[in-house]
Amino acid sequence: MSIKIFRITAEVDNLDEAAAFYAKLFGQAGTRYPGARHYFDCGGVILAVVNVAAGGLTPSPLPKSVYFAVDDIEAVHARAKELGALAPYAVHGQPAGEVIKRPWGERSFYASDRWGNELCFVEDGTLFT
Repeated sequence: MSIKIFRITAEVDNLDEAAAFYAKLFGQAGTRYPGARHYFDCGGVILAVVNVAAGGLTPSPLPKSVYFAVDDIEAVHARAKELGALAPYAVHGQPAGEVIKRPWGERSFYASDRWGNELCFVEDGTLFT
């Protein structure tokens, strides 16, 4: 038996705003689909940005950070900074929003969208698996 994650859902209340945010952050347009959803292909796992407000619900943030491996962490960091999305908190006493080498060896930074979904971007080649 094989098991794999193929989709993660980030709930929002404004699909156009969220799609524009993630398109800029990821550097890709993604694809709009029926059902108030916009998909971003993240290397075999889809980040589905879904407007749950269209069904009368209030968005709930993801329970913890979603981690993305990226080739050019400085470019993604610059886009996150421009979007005002850098995390203001600390991780193990270090600024989460800065690109730094973490105690476990990853070079990363943390960000979040305005709906409370936390994201972490890790430089590929430094992934702690």
